[in-house]
Amino acid sequence: MLNSLLGGIPGSIDLGLLTGLMVLGVFISFKVLNFADLTVDGSFVTGGAVVATGIAAGMSPLLATLLGFFAGCAAGVITGLLNTLGGINPLLAGILTQIALYSLNLRIMSIGGQDRSNISLYGQKTLLSGLRDHFATWESVAVFLVIALVFWLLVTWFLGTNVGLGMQATGDNETMARAQGTASKGMLVAGLAISNGLVALSGGLWAQYSGFADISAGIGTIVAGLASVIIGQAIFGAWPIWRAGLAALAGSVIYRVVIQMAMTLGLKPTDMKIISALLVIAALLIPKLPVFQRFARARREREIAKQVLADDMAAAKEAIK
Repeated sequence: MLNSLLGGIPGSIDLGLLTGLMVLGVFISFKVLNFADLTVDGSFVTGGAVVATGIAAGMSPLLATLLGFFAGCAAGVITGLLNTLGGINPLLAGILTQIALYSLNLRIMSIGGQDRSNISLYGQKTLLSGLRDHFATWESVAVFLVIALVFWLLVTWFLGTNVGLGMQATGDNETMARAQGTASKGMLVAGLAISNGLVALSGGLWAQYSGFADISAGIGTIVAGLASVIIGQAIFGAWPIWRAGLAALAGSVIYRVVIQMAMTLGLKPTDMKIISALLVIAALLIPKLPVFQRFARARREREIAKQVLADDMAAAKEAIK
């Protein structure tokens, strides 16, 4: 039993890091923009469908992956426009786009005249072909770790730019952000585009990792993404922004490892939904326990003290000048 548990860890870490890009996308929509976006169940499949269809048709894997990313961005733009221009509730806007993407994804996968809901990539050259003999090993873990950290750095850098700060301001208080001259509607649409682009990119890499794209691959994506974000930030904190993003990635790995352990202990794949729900409930309730609240309060006090010290030092340097 112990050997089975340990043997499955590299594979679950692989999946956690690979879906970490999707979690970063969910982090942007739910935490940065404060937008309950349910598009991701559809845009995850869109990325896989575009990539698999392109590669199967002889397209360069890199080009197909980029097209999958931009297809996800387009899905995010549609959700954003439904909300900003159409005035549709965020939840309903995401659901509408997700429903439409189901049919669109089937159309994409059926390009070429054959109706199909699954595309195999076995025997095809993909971006991950070089790792095919090293799946679920520490070599593949190292590669996926590098990929995840690169995108974490990119997201952290972007959120520190003027546009990224505008998105954060929009998510914190849209009315105040608009009063300060921020184009809040444009920021929301752009943020959802980036969010779903990352989700679709994760779906495209997932298809290349697993060797196929399937119309049902996105079911439960939003639950996994939310669980990962909540678990990570409950353990590692939600501020500053670089820590929040890193915590989301860590939460993605923890989520996959726990799921793998549950499967190894004898639970059925059909039990995964209830396991996910219990993980989210635990991540939401455990931080409210007194002992965890004391830890959180002490951490906030340390962060405030560091900020005050940094401000004092900056003021002293300015006075010296």
